[in-house]
Amino acid sequence: MMALRPSATPQIVLVVEDEMLLRMQAVNMVEDAGYSSIETVDADEAFAVLKSRADIALLFTDVQMPGSMDGLQLAHEVSKHWPAIKIILVSGQLKLSGNDMPTGSRFFAKPLESGKMAAEMQNMMGPA
Repeated sequence: MMALRPSATPQIVLVVEDEMLLRMQAVNMVEDAGYSSIETVDADEAFAVLKSRADIALLFTDVQMPGSMDGLQLAHEVSKHWPAIKIILVSGQLKLSGNDMPTGSRFFAKPLESGKMAAEMQNMMGPA
């Protein structure tokens, strides 16, 4: 049995999804994998959170969202301003290639598989 690190605080994942049920599903995946989450409904709200906090480890964002930026634009801004933050992009309609996305980011098509997502988060951030 692995000992828990009592003083370690869970890494924080910023979940950006405009559809409530999909956002709840993403938050459940993040928390089931052992990480903490912060929810936002669009890129503008996410950008405000990023500017006010220094503890975000991973951005988990839908690509297509209303607002001044979509998820792909948000990912590029995060990569530019906060290069240490890992990025996972998801979409039910679009397929992104490596050339479209910031270096080191990952893309997953919806519907998401929680086991696959948990494994990728652990791969990107380390165990929770």
